Amino acid sequence: MSKEQARNRWVVVVIFFFFMLLHQTDKLMIGSLQVQISEDFKIDNTQWGLVNSGALIVATVLYPIWGYLYDRYSRTKLLAFASLVWGSTTWLNAIVKSFGGFLVTRASTGIDDSSYPGLYTLIADYFGPNLRGKIYGVLQLAQPIGYLVGMILALMVAPAIGGWRSVFYITGSLGLVIAVLIYFFVKEMPRGKAEPEFENMAEMQTFKFSWAEAKEIFKKKTMWFVFLQGFAGVFPWNVITFFFFAYLEKERGYDANGILFTMAPVILILASGYFVGGALGDFAFKRTNKGRIIVSCVGVLMGALFMYLAITTPIEAKNQFFIFMCLTAIFMPLSSANVIATVYDITVPEVRSTAQASEYFIENAGAAFAPIITGIIADAYDLKTAILLICTVAWVLCFFFYLGAIFTIDKDTKHLRDQMADRAKSM
Repeated sequence: MSKEQARNRWVVVVIFFFFMLLHQTDKLMIGSLQVQISEDFKIDNTQWGLVNSGALIVATVLYPIWGYLYDRYSRTKLLAFASLVWGSTTWLNAIVKSFGGFLVTRASTGIDDSSYPGLYTLIADYFGPNLRGKIYGVLQLAQPIGYLVGMILALMVAPAIGGWRSVFYITGSLGLVIAVLIYFFVKEMPRGKAEPEFENMAEMQTFKFSWAEAKEIFKKKTMWFVFLQGFAGVFPWNVITFFFFAYLEKERGYDANGILFTMAPVILILASGYFVGGALGDFAFKRTNKGRIIVSCVGVLMGALFMYLAITTPIEAKNQFFIFMCLTAIFMPLSSANVIATVYDITVPEVRSTAQASEYFIENAGAAFAPIITGIIADAYDLKTAILLICTVAWVLCFFFYLGAIFTIDKDTKHLRDQMADRAKSM
């Protein structure tokens, strides 16, 4: 890699970080706005769940399409287009006045939510296997920080500037700005450029999308365990994103300041967990192919334990609740960067977007209904029961799926390295 390319890859990281930060702010802010929007449209928990499931369903359906397009065409131009769609649909969501219109336009925001596989695969062509976990961890800092920024916009800014519609106009406009930055400043890289086998090659063969290689994705046993953990693992994230603020306000009696001063430190700890998880995964991966999976096992098991302890803490024990939420936040994100890196540790470069999109499709196919299921359980019982049941069951299932991957990852990783070595010899 030339000095210019090495310098440019950090420009790409910075732009992608702000893309993810602002996009996640726009996407996750709605959880903090539940009470305001529900009162505006006079809707219950089940209808609120339907609003959020709509966007998830649209994203789920479009994942395979985005994945295929990213593997066939320029990822930079497609990412710029996704950012343009983000800005436009958020504006539409702010404009509508009826619940039906809000439901439809909110669902349309899911179009760009499925655009991340191209971002991650482009990063994989800038950074080699031993660095990817850290870079993904840095990028995924944007999700909890975006959650925090969205919470501040929802709880403090929105009431001061005219309500929830006004902040949607702000985040939608930022999406248009990011689209311009990606289009002009993010450069495409040859697929597979950062693989160690091609490290010292000035010229590279162009690897093109192949249906034969795409089919091989589903023959790798590790991918099936990745699919299964993804299906279960996104349930808790969607439940927490869309219902946790209402739970704090309605069932634990927190006001806006109480929510902010409780959750802001938790979210900052959560943010650090993405990088820590990626760094630990890279460290462990250098010693054993099982390293990323082992880190992920620890993350989901301990996350489930501390979430259970937090939710079952008596309402009056606020300090104890805060401590357990901080401990939950340490472990929750440990697996995130490692799952992405694991997918790229076992799949060839020309179908990595398809592989990542397939994983997201499968996980969201179930998780898209998490808000609806949570809303139904919450209306039948309470939010405490819904959050506790879904989070603990899902994370325990993930632990067992990761255990399965421990027994298959060595074979699948070796197979990829052998393929890359064969390709390097033939150039």
